[in-house]
Amino acid sequence: MDYTVLKAEVEQKTQSTIEVLKNEYAGLRTGRASVHLLDAVRVPVYGAEMPIAQIATVSTPDTQTLSVTLWDATNAPAAEKAIRDSGLGLNPMTAGGVIRLNLPPLTEERRKELAKVAGKYAEEAKISMRNIRQDAMGKIKRAVTDKEISEDDQRRYEDDLQKVFEARATEVDALARQKEADIMSV
Repeated sequence: MDYTVLKAEVEQKTQSTIEVLKNEYAGLRTGRASVHLLDAVRVPVYGAEMPIAQIATVSTPDTQTLSVTLWDATNAPAAEKAIRDSGLGLNPMTAGGVIRLNLPPLTEERRKELAKVAGKYAEEAKISMRNIRQDAMGKIKRAVTDKEISEDDQRRYEDDLQKVFEARATEVDALARQKEADIMSV
């Protein structure tokens, strides 16, 4: 068993988990318009479901407005329906090939709901990291069982990996606190 390869694999997988969390947070509304707010919206066009970014340009003319400029104006009704049905609480207004979305101020109740969603995303990231940790620790235990490494090496490797997981968990907690602060700020 090559420990350096295992550690590099663990660091790459945990970093990927954090990137997924950051992407999920980018699509979570905080009261300010963000081009990533519509990343999860999929529009049924051309016989397939496509992300809105593949059929339009999303921009933020100001802090409370999103502008979706469709490349093919015939897709406007489908895009408008997909945005309305996305569960984001947005009411699209179409003028030609441009969809305007005015973001109403978040109510206290909606802010609390979004904070819970942010917490759920953070917990999912931690669960993913626990699974990565369990897999890595299992590989180390198998290496001991197969007499590839000594028990002293096992303890050293496990302690070293534990430090990596603790650092990543701290990073997830910091991201979650930051996102919750963004959501709850008026």
